[in-house]
Amino acid sequence: MGKKVLIIAEAGVNHNGNIETAKELIDAAAEADADLVKFQTFSADRIVSPTAQKANYQQVNIGEDDTSQYNMLKRLELSEAMHHELISYCRQKGIGFFSTAFDPQGLDFLHNLGFNQFKVPSGEITNYPYLKKLGRFKKPVILSTGMATLGEIEAALNILTLEGLDRRQITVLHCNTEYPTPMEEVNLKAMLAIQRAFQVEVGYSDHTLGIEVPIAAVALGASVIEKHFTLDRNLPGPDHKASLEPDELKAMVAAIRNIEKAIGGHGRKEPSKSEKKNKEVIRKSIHIKNPIESGQVINEEDLIALRPGDGISPMQWNEIVGRKAAHNLNKSQKLQWLDLL
Repeated sequence: MGKKVLIIAEAGVNHNGNIETAKELIDAAAEADADLVKFQTFSADRIVSPTAQKANYQQVNIGEDDTSQYNMLKRLELSEAMHHELISYCRQKGIGFFSTAFDPQGLDFLHNLGFNQFKVPSGEITNYPYLKKLGRFKKPVILSTGMATLGEIEAALNILTLEGLDRRQITVLHCNTEYPTPMEEVNLKAMLAIQRAFQVEVGYSDHTLGIEVPIAAVALGASVIEKHFTLDRNLPGPDHKASLEPDELKAMVAAIRNIEKAIGGHGRKEPSKSEKKNKEVIRKSIHIKNPIESGQVINEEDLIALRPGDGISPMQWNEIVGRKAAHNLNKSQKLQWLDLL
């Protein structure tokens, strides 16, 4: 078996600023058997200017007249007390708490909470002071690459490693930041291009509708899968409409675990333990098609391949044709070597 895929259930801001909704999201992620449930750690005052506008998908999904990104994010902040409460609740539910920070101060906050790995969101891949601080923690990093080129990924990796992070501690996620991502723009092969270019672990952060693409990513070798989920896609908020509902999240996790098993074999082409018993039942052996008298030369038209396959293999057909019968042979009789002269 290969290494287990890390499945991150991305709650993000789908709690809508409500601690009880956040706990319900944790419940759903734990019920789905995800490895981590991830939130977002930010202060609107430190990550967006008062004049910044919402992304088009945010404006469409929220459906309100207010176009201010600042006002939207201000309503979605998690306080320090809420972080501690959610961490405690995750422990009760047996699922790991995870979060993404969006500025250096947020990184320090998560570091002081005892985080042993960090997630770089796509928007911070060009944030030099952020990456510099993160590299100095020398702890595993998951790097999302939505909107990025290979050159920008290389620059981010260089900053992290120059500050002391070992490249073997970095997993790079292919990602598209359109919510939802059109299937024709997923470009899943780019994940493999990242792997070839930088010799790093790779994964996939998904914003498509449905569960097919993350499953395909695992089949292609993703070691980390991140997927947004919500309690209800009809809730107001920027990300709900591009998120899975709890039953879908559960189905995705189960499918990924099955794919892990399917691709985790030794890679040799040979009969499996469970199918060996079927070999004689399904394969064929040489039988007599027409009655043959003792001493008669056996011709090709006297033979037929029939199940079961516990006699002479049809692959030895040419070794039988032209031989003489040692005694009378009946129609449909399974041929044995002792039947031949």
